[in-house]
Amino acid sequence: MSKSQQIKSRLEQFKSLSEKQKFQEFMFCLLTPQSSAQRCWQAVEEISQLKNPSEKQISKILSTKTRFHNTKAKRILEAEKTWKEVKPLLSSKNTLALRNVIAKQVNGYGLKEASHFLRNIGLSNNKIAILDRHILRNLQNLNLINNARVKSPKHYLEVEQIFLSFADRMRIPADELDLHWWSQENGEIFK
Repeated sequence: MSKSQQIKSRLEQFKSLSEKQKFQEFMFCLLTPQSSAQRCWQAVEEISQLKNPSEKQISKILSTKTRFHNTKAKRILEAEKTWKEVKPLLSSKNTLALRNVIAKQVNGYGLKEASHFLRNIGLSNNKIAILDRHILRNLQNLNLINNARVKSPKHYLEVEQIFLSFADRMRIPADELDLHWWSQENGEIFK
């Protein structure tokens, strides 16, 4: 199977997740800021095996896998309550509005994390972008942006539009381009 086919297959998998898997993605995106995606997923799998985990248990798991493990442990505990508020919103057809509401409502989420979550559950519809380092570096290397840093929510939206327009000009769905650039840098197709 070609890399392009693998990426398309991965994106299709995101659309068919169970409720438990969607909640795991919700937790995963709480953990990813300034941390390795693979190690964050390992942490989610370990936490998911515990029944009613304490903050201390979660923090211990996170301490070897993420930065800011104590703060993130608190957020994971809050996640179950927050998930009950977020889950009904997922039927919205307005991807941008949904992303913005989730970014505001979820402690630990910003535009990037909310975008990541929606993409990972198959709801991004190629209308939003996860402006992670791999995308920012590629946009800078293509001279589409000057600096590979996002300075504010307003700047995020501006850079996101640059990425989405570039993907459109290249006739590559934005979600596919994201995973392609990720796999170029990391050698695998992940999340």
